[in-house]
Amino acid sequence: MVKKNEIIDLYIKEVKFPNKGLAYVDDKEITVKNAIKDQKVRARITKNKKDKVEAKILEVIEKSPIEVDSECTHFGKCGGCSYQTLPYEEQLKLKQSQVKELLDSADIGDYEFLDIVPSPNKFEYRNKMEFTFGDVEKGGELALGMHEKGRFYEIVVVDDCKIVDEDFTSILTTILEYFREKKTPFYNKNRHEGILRHLVVRKAIKEKQILINLVTSSQGELQLDELVEKIKDLKLNSKLKGILHTINDGLSDTVQSDETRILYGQDYITEELLGLKFKISAFSFFQTNSLGAEKLYSVVRDFAGETKDKVVFDLYCGTGTIAQIVAPIAKKVYGIEIVEEAVERAKENAELNGLDNCEFIAGDVMEKVKELTEKPDIIILDPPRDGIHPKAIHKIIDFAPEEFVYVSCKPTSLARDLPVFIERGYKVEKVQCVDMFPMTPHVESVILLHRKSI
Repeated sequence: MVKKNEIIDLYIKEVKFPNKGLAYVDDKEITVKNAIKDQKVRARITKNKKDKVEAKILEVIEKSPIEVDSECTHFGKCGGCSYQTLPYEEQLKLKQSQVKELLDSADIGDYEFLDIVPSPNKFEYRNKMEFTFGDVEKGGELALGMHEKGRFYEIVVVDDCKIVDEDFTSILTTILEYFREKKTPFYNKNRHEGILRHLVVRKAIKEKQILINLVTSSQGELQLDELVEKIKDLKLNSKLKGILHTINDGLSDTVQSDETRILYGQDYITEELLGLKFKISAFSFFQTNSLGAEKLYSVVRDFAGETKDKVVFDLYCGTGTIAQIVAPIAKKVYGIEIVEEAVERAKENAELNGLDNCEFIAGDVMEKVKELTEKPDIIILDPPRDGIHPKAIHKIIDFAPEEFVYVSCKPTSLARDLPVFIERGYKVEKVQCVDMFPMTPHVESVILLHRKSI
């Protein structure tokens, strides 16, 4: 029997979503995060409970036969990507099989399972990065980048990141060098002291526009005119549209705004998807893979089918992207989203695209859905990672549309929610995965459900 903190060699027999390798010792299942099937690893037992044993990889003793060398110099240390050593075709197969296994184990009946849609780009696909200020090691030099794998404090300077393009790298290194020279302290999350917190860079891939947001505490005055000029002088491949400074004195390690100031230009960029324009502000939700989003929304539009003269509900609508993509030939589209700023942006985007048949409502779906009086023909659902709130799901199903299109970024939540639809008289017709996040274990799934004939 294994003991906590024991170091042991393990053979990874299979991998479950999300990126949980499974090994066995004396018929006891051990979960090993960030493992790949057929690896042999040396690991330390971190948890040993009656119903759960977990281990952390210390080193890979033998690679899986399908592994290749990583193209990223930060792989293994940076916590951002875990599938860098898997050929892209193998990543797609793994994600597809994991979703299929989860859905089949949920006993949702027979359905058509379509081939996964790959991302148009497997590298340099991200349009947004949230970098964190910190130090490489305690008391070390100022760092700006991603959290080290398995660590809460240490930061890896990702100046060779492969899932963003060189504009992100140029901006990161310029800002890091500037604050190193100025000896500006980062915000210590334990002591709640210091200044520099995050750097958020957003890029409109198709429109070639960039928005930069520096996030700091209010502790100490920053003179940023010189930094703004340095950024403006960069030879970027896209047009710099705005530089923002956000003050955040919240205790949690998240990017949020107490106050946001415009240091240069404007506070948004504009991206184009499937012929429509979308304004994206510093805090707007927008899919992080613009070209992949076109693939995803094309599947959603295909699954929704003929929307002419139909009423569509887009629940958890964010900035109204899906709503506006189905709106041009629909009779009416209602969108509900809890983030008020996203709703305001959705209204602006609808006006920008000349769509007068969209109505966006700010509030909790669970509450606001009760205020809708019109009967929908189609309901499109794109909930957060945790899926649909148990109290909201029945209220949504009570509208009894002919079909639902469910967009999910977490298949375990999807596998929990779908049986509720089955119990309420719906049938899963077809499922298609769309890979929006190459080099990571994450995947989007689109599901079409039809109401059964009574």
